[in-house]
Amino acid sequence: MRELQSGLWWWEAVHPEWTAEDDAAGREWGPEVSAYALDDGERLLLIDPTIPPTPILDLAADRETVIVLTNPWHERDAPTLSERLGASVFAPPPDDDGKGIRMPAQLFSAGDRLPFGVEVFPGREPPYDVLLWIESHRAVAIGDTLIDRGHGIELLESWLAEGVTREQVVEGLRPLLALPLELVLPTHRAPTDRGALERALA
Repeated sequence: MRELQSGLWWWEAVHPEWTAEDDAAGREWGPEVSAYALDDGERLLLIDPTIPPTPILDLAADRETVIVLTNPWHERDAPTLSERLGASVFAPPPDDDGKGIRMPAQLFSAGDRLPFGVEVFPGREPPYDVLLWIESHRAVAIGDTLIDRGHGIELLESWLAEGVTREQVVEGLRPLLALPLELVLPTHRAPTDRGALERALA
């Protein structure tokens, strides 16, 4: 676990549903995945969480805890944490195949504003995949819209929905560059910075 800023933490853990078959297939997104926690002194926000390290769980005992997912298939350990911590859950709608959201959740989409003043931006596959602008930390959580396979964050064309072009997604993401953005929070690999986002959208 690492504290990126005061009240903003990042940790990595093996995805709870990662299997030997995933390992053998050489999946692009695991086995380790990233998660984040934000604390404002009264509430704790968990983004795409796996089970957090003990200091975060200890903090949650004294906070109202909220879980936010960047897409419906990033439930990870959210059901366990929701039950254990009494946390409310916010998530984009299930995708066309009904994937994700196996627990009660308050659904949201791009344009909505969530707890902690989090603003929702469209991702690569609206309404399912979104980005979360966290103004208080000048940070954006990028879900599966941009991932890092070891060479910096990038938009994978193989992950785009049918009929959607890279140019269309990039155009939808450009408004982020008008924000006072400093931190980029991938849910695959380590946090990065504004320069990495600018390169990914070039």
